[in-house]
Amino acid sequence: MTSDLQRIQSLPSWLVGRVAARGRSLVADAIAAEGLKLMHHAVLAATAEYGPVTQADLCRRTAVDPKDMVGILNHLQTEGLVLRTPHPSDRRKNAVTVTPEGTAVLARCGALAEAANAELLAPLAPDEQAQLMALLTRLHDA
Repeated sequence: MTSDLQRIQSLPSWLVGRVAARGRSLVADAIAAEGLKLMHHAVLAATAEYGPVTQADLCRRTAVDPKDMVGILNHLQTEGLVLRTPHPSDRRKNAVTVTPEGTAVLARCGALAEAANAELLAPLAPDEQAQLMALLTRLHDA
């Protein structure tokens, strides 16, 4: 007879959540070597992609609360990874841009994240990895 706990732990939602938690942990541990947390990495990537960008736009693009964004940007700026300067079209706003050091850190974090994801998927054969990614993409896009 299957226990209630076994039933819960066999649900796709449970399994996907556990695998996601392990993946997040692997990536978080990897990028910690660069002094970043997951949200620092995401905000730095968004700044590199969309910058110069306002803090409000960064909040919308990354789904980060404005109060949290201030702390994240303070950390990134202290580390020399981004700059906040008056926005050219509205001096009441800041424009956030990535620095050359920020670009270098972003590249290193990208490589670290790729390695962490390779570790996550290592138990699967290459064709199984491709199949898993295709299935996860379908679920995500549904």
